[in-house]
Amino acid sequence: MHNPLDYSFNEIKIGLEHYFEVSIDEKLEKDFAKISGDFNPLHMDEQYAKETKFGKRVCHGMLLASFFSRLVGMYLPGKNALYFSQNLNFTGPCFIGDTVIVKGKITGKSEATKMIKIETTIRNNAGELLVDGIAQVLVR
Repeated sequence: MHNPLDYSFNEIKIGLEHYFEVSIDEKLEKDFAKISGDFNPLHMDEQYAKETKFGKRVCHGMLLASFFSRLVGMYLPGKNALYFSQNLNFTGPCFIGDTVIVKGKITGKSEATKMIKIETTIRNNAGELLVDGIAQVLVR
């Protein structure tokens, strides 16, 4: 397993960014369905999904959003993180076989509370926004 980064509160600067890529494959999708208990046919049944406006299976939105946990806990700020809140907007579909780019950018920092604000986004390889939101993270 990767060792997390360990930014201290004082080392974190507005504008600091980190990103990583994830390939959404069949195993990841099935594992998430097992963990979450969400076996909705839009995610799991190719025949069913063909009849929807998407024309094929759609990745669980919450699977994508779960990568924000990796972003915060491993990179921004890393091991000193304690997630406080995260809002989410699901703006586009992700499909099995897509590669997504998970990105965070520090946009705020409070000395009084030792909280940082992180703009969080997930885009596909075409650059289309799939998920965005704002994370509030306590830096221990």
